[in-house]
Amino acid sequence: MKQFADFHLKSTTQRLLELEGFSEPTAIQEAVIPAAMKGKDIIGISETGTGKTHAFLIPLMEKIKPESSQVQAVITAPTRELAAQIYQRARRMSEADPRIRVRLITGGMDRDKMADSFRLQPHLVIGTPGRIRDCFLQQEVLRVDTASVLVVDEADMTLEFGFLEDVDAIASRMGSRLQMMAFSATIPQGLRPFLKKYMQAPQTIKVEQETKMNPRIEHVLVPCRHRSYAEMLLQILPGFMPYVCLIFANTRTEASAAAAELRQAGVRVIELHGGLEPRQRRQAMKQLDNAEHTYIIATDIAARGIDIDGITHVVSLGLPSELDFYIHRAGRTGRAGREGTCFLLVREEDLRAVQQLKERGVHFESRTFKNGQWQTLKTSQRPHRSQSDQQQREIAAMLKGRKERVKPGYKKKRAALVKEIHRKQRRAMIQQQIQAQRKERYKAQQRLKRQEQSHG
Repeated sequence: MKQFADFHLKSTTQRLLELEGFSEPTAIQEAVIPAAMKGKDIIGISETGTGKTHAFLIPLMEKIKPESSQVQAVITAPTRELAAQIYQRARRMSEADPRIRVRLITGGMDRDKMADSFRLQPHLVIGTPGRIRDCFLQQEVLRVDTASVLVVDEADMTLEFGFLEDVDAIASRMGSRLQMMAFSATIPQGLRPFLKKYMQAPQTIKVEQETKMNPRIEHVLVPCRHRSYAEMLLQILPGFMPYVCLIFANTRTEASAAAAELRQAGVRVIELHGGLEPRQRRQAMKQLDNAEHTYIIATDIAARGIDIDGITHVVSLGLPSELDFYIHRAGRTGRAGREGTCFLLVREEDLRAVQQLKERGVHFESRTFKNGQWQTLKTSQRPHRSQSDQQQREIAAMLKGRKERVKPGYKKKRAALVKEIHRKQRRAMIQQQIQAQRKERYKAQQRLKRQEQSHG
């Protein structure tokens, strides 16, 4: 394994490593740092906890010229929380070299104060895509077009939640030879055209995660039956003795509802999702930093990239639309050689996805918690794979007119049709999410216009 000394870093970067207490690079740092320092475009595929943040911060430290008073690098992240965490790590760059200016740009900040602070342009900008775009193109107070490096962190989530358009608007106005580094747990097909547009012969660096088949993680399937996710969660919670329990909900509404149910039952929780007000977000991040609560309820996008130490239990309230996200959720526990337990609460609509996870090698034990103890379910009590009536109707419609005689390969063809239905449903869901984000942003812009008119 290489050492940081093998990279021949400048003295200020070495000072950064000393401040961080780093002795040797992680696998992704070892692969990314030399390629990034050579100016190569990079697609980094890795999950949280691999050290990817410093895989791009260290090369940026090498590239930034403090004597030049202009923006030289931009880092985008899909959530305020993740952007804030990257910023907290990047602040060490200013400690290592006080001449380097690093700025965080996210929603919830005072626009006028932010505009005033840009009289002296930062060297490194970190923020959410929409807010950076507004400061750059709408307010015209931030000159990110001078930057030569763009880092897109959590690129798959940036795509899924409709923020790639903002990143595209920023990148299209940057230099003709822009170095782009995109980091993601997965590279969905919809992200590839964007990467191809801006990258030249990119180097793909993939760090495999042990969590995908980590034998120390136990997967427990808990059927909800007639209960809601929140009701079932309250029933099984007495069966936990966690150090930290991370509970995942698929939407901000479900996360908020589950948090309310727990609080009503007297359970103290940290709530982390996109529906929080800026003040609530800051409070939640402070509570995380201080390790104040045992239970944390979050959505995938809010929890992505945020390191939380000591997670012993992970609970999924249903399955996410992208099954890789379940693997990511489970991987938050069982780290550093420790054991962990991942509970999956399922209803009827989750059963097909459960079967797909089993086919991918995830072994589940079916249990429930009754009378103060965990009980293993008998085969007859376990949830069974089923298809919804809607899916059956769609499959029947797609097979209409075909001969009923079963031919070789019929099952494969049928399975392919089912997958196509799932893909269409997922695309429709993402489009709905994107439209919701756009409506929310439009309303915010209209409120701002009304405020400006009233002051005028």
